[in-house]
Amino acid sequence: MIRNITLDDASAIAEIYNYYIENTVVTFDEDTVNVKDIEQRIKKVQSKNYPYIGYEKNGSLLGYAYLDRWRERSAYDITLETSIYLHRNCIGKGLGSVLYRELIERAKLLPVHSLIGVISLPNEPSRKLHERTGFQLI
Repeated sequence: MIRNITLDDASAIAEIYNYYIENTVVTFDEDTVNVKDIEQRIKKVQSKNYPYIGYEKNGSLLGYAYLDRWRERSAYDITLETSIYLHRNCIGKGLGSVLYRELIERAKLLPVHSLIGVISLPNEPSRKLHERTGFQLI
């Protein structure tokens, strides 16, 4: 089930995200995050009325995705950056495509011109996900 993220999800999101910080280079973060950090990020995204959604199954959050500003200058207000993270045991099972398609559909309801997915390389699963959902490598 895809649903809107709430502050109650901050702990699960921190757990998912911290795996990537500790084991990969895909987040561009170097220090792990805590629940308060994630709560602030959720509030920031939701205060702009951007979607912050999660995929839940049997009461467990298995992945999440959200939109936020790509750059802070007002000229970029029509360009948003996408972010998606899955629990490490859910990669390659199609969950990312389902979650990302829903995020893109919700983006269509906003006054947005472009979505940008920033990917560090190597990251073949993310590259393939973006290609499957219509993104082009630039």
